[in-house]
Amino acid sequence: MSAECDFAEMSATTEDHKRLEPFVGTFKAEVKMWIGPGDPMVSTGMMTNTFDLGGRFLHQVFTGDPNDGPFPNFEGRGYWGYNKSTKKYEGFWIDNASTIMQTESGEVDGAGKVWTMVGEAPGGPDGNLVTKRSVITLQDNDHHLMEMYCAGSDGSESKAMEIRYERA
Repeated sequence: MSAECDFAEMSATTEDHKRLEPFVGTFKAEVKMWIGPGDPMVSTGMMTNTFDLGGRFLHQVFTGDPNDGPFPNFEGRGYWGYNKSTKKYEGFWIDNASTIMQTESGEVDGAGKVWTMVGEAPGGPDGNLVTKRSVITLQDNDHHLMEMYCAGSDGSESKAMEIRYERA
């Protein structure tokens, strides 16, 4: 069998997969979202992360607390993992606030504490793509932070979302 088809090698997990272990568990979340100028919308919820498919992927299930905002019963699902072929972390996210299937990929810093992920998503009903950058910082085994930035038409970035997670 040629090296291109070595499925046993491609299916084996690595230290890169194990770097996601601190994210496993249930976390309280405080979400800040900037939709326009001014103060952000603030909401709360719970994120439950479990390893799936033998530790190859982190499965994420988010349930927002009921609120009076534009997403009163927010739910989201995602996967995050390490692709040995591309040598990048990859993420996939869907939720009930849109019909967008969001994907992103990126790398972790040398200390294994800060992931920088980049992707594109439709920025509105016209379908124009917006570049987004997510920075996930592992503060300790019980706390992490996700910050998302979107690029404007002039290329400048602005913070669109911040989620602070604390182990429940």
